[in-house]
Amino acid sequence: MRNPVRITIALDKDTSKLLEELKAETKLSQSELLRRALKHFAEQRKGRDIEKSRVETYIDMLGHGEHVILDVDHWQLFLGLIGEGTGQEEFWEAHLRVASSHAEQLKEKIKTPYELIKRLEACNFFKLSHTDETDLTLIFGSETARKFIRTFLEEIFKDMGFNVEIKEDFTKLRVKVLD
Repeated sequence: MRNPVRITIALDKDTSKLLEELKAETKLSQSELLRRALKHFAEQRKGRDIEKSRVETYIDMLGHGEHVILDVDHWQLFLGLIGEGTGQEEFWEAHLRVASSHAEQLKEKIKTPYELIKRLEACNFFKLSHTDETDLTLIFGSETARKFIRTFLEEIFKDMGFNVEIKEDFTKLRVKVLD
């Protein structure tokens, strides 16, 4: 290491003891151990920022009483009713109205299709896989969930003025942001 920056730190008794234990266990120098600890801390902060964003989404959604947490088994039961019950047409029409309402409510908060999809991912409707913010793959556990989200996305994207292309696979939706 060229021209290292030297620092002096003060440790309390417990932290000093921990440092000595880690040095003995890892066989690393004090400097190397602290360098690695700082790098690890920085990496963990990045991960926490991602989790913090997700927690903030939950607080935003749940805090106003407009959303609920739903067990996955109950979600599957609900989707099963859509697939076999009467009143399907009315359900899908109401679903489009809800999507339009969401578009109106979220226009100031959500600026890109990616932000919208990340918000929906927090609901555990699907798992998001992507190469960048304009090429997104949503992976579903059931066909009905895929149809439910596709219908919702088509309407909300249209109402928010987002130009996207949605392609459907058996268990996936591929969303391409066009501009």
